[in-house]
Amino acid sequence: MAKITGVRCIRTRKNGSWTIVKVLTDQDGLYGIGSASDIYNPEAVVQIVEQLLAPRIVGRDAANIEDLWQTMYTSGYWRNGALLQTAIGGIDMALWDIKGKEAGLPVYQLLGGACRSAVACYGHAGGSDIAQLKEEVHRYLEEGYTVVRAQLGGYGGGGFVPGDQAKLPDNAWQTDAVFDERAYLNAIPEMFEQLRLTFGSGVQFTHDVHEHLSPILAIQLAKRLEPYGLFFLEDALPPEQTGWYRQLRQASTTPQAIGELFANPQEWTPLVTERLIDFIRVRVSKAGGISAGRKIATLCEAFGVRTAWQEGGENDPVNQAAAVHLDMAVWNFGIQEINHFRPEEKAVFPGHIERRGGYLYTSDKPGLGIDIDEAQAASLLGDGWSRTVYHNPYSLDRKADGTLVRP
Repeated sequence: MAKITGVRCIRTRKNGSWTIVKVLTDQDGLYGIGSASDIYNPEAVVQIVEQLLAPRIVGRDAANIEDLWQTMYTSGYWRNGALLQTAIGGIDMALWDIKGKEAGLPVYQLLGGACRSAVACYGHAGGSDIAQLKEEVHRYLEEGYTVVRAQLGGYGGGGFVPGDQAKLPDNAWQTDAVFDERAYLNAIPEMFEQLRLTFGSGVQFTHDVHEHLSPILAIQLAKRLEPYGLFFLEDALPPEQTGWYRQLRQASTTPQAIGELFANPQEWTPLVTERLIDFIRVRVSKAGGISAGRKIATLCEAFGVRTAWQEGGENDPVNQAAAVHLDMAVWNFGIQEINHFRPEEKAVFPGHIERRGGYLYTSDKPGLGIDIDEAQAASLLGDGWSRTVYHNPYSLDRKADGTLVRP
């Protein structure tokens, strides 16, 4: 039985925004990799892995994944924070990768085997106006997608008013575009009316509110979108206001998806067990890895909720591989968010997940089926990279009076 001899963090992508965990064993050539990427706090996650978790698991049997997970989970006393869960998630994925390699099987086979032949995914269509958006939707449909996310530009798009047209105060904190809830509330139903007129009822659409609305307006939006038959409405409410999903469910039949900002089981458990949502969208690494993801999926299956693991554009190919292995093995899979990587980024991760048309495919190699070329990983960092000067906070929107809009 392989014993853990070391845990390393590998920073890659431009400015080191991706963090890959590598768990080494005493068996020649046997190691596993996992994703611990956090674009806003990468160094904090690295320190948790290297200073808190690695010393607790070195020397332990790599096969005892559940016990190792529980050990890491309580190692810092305080738990269920996003950074700790991400650190645990990276190591957990690597341990499943090792177990699959030892067994000579892909991870999804260890999770119970395939429930489907391939993993359906959805594309992200956006445009600064409806004409550009329609062109993007056409492109995704021609590529073979059956589900497309539709946005008017970035998050909150359709609700931004140029500063010279907005009624700004004399001492305005922001003088360029400001977010207006009412403008957004009117623009998005109009957007979907135009999309349905062009594409008919056969195309399935999603839309991401990205928590930009106050609760009552989020409920109004969900109700106004009912005629357009969305596949789901994503993150209509922020984590601080999930209690409003009870009223939202009573008021609207628009399917609801949430979870992108979740890291604590108490955030998703009430929503699932009270049947207030239709899709869970936790990022696999933020939940604590494959071990946590399969437990979430099992809970959701009992209450008719489907998975739609979050896979934001800043995320890495290793997290995507872990999500797709879960997708293959859980019966209540719904849809998988897609990531697009540049050729030089794919080259760093041989065995990465392949997309053909609107589906994702594993390599079917043992473990996660994906590896990392460390030399090429280092080349992606760029000249002058330093882990000590990284600063990349989330970009925030404001209303006309300066009030921050929570993402």
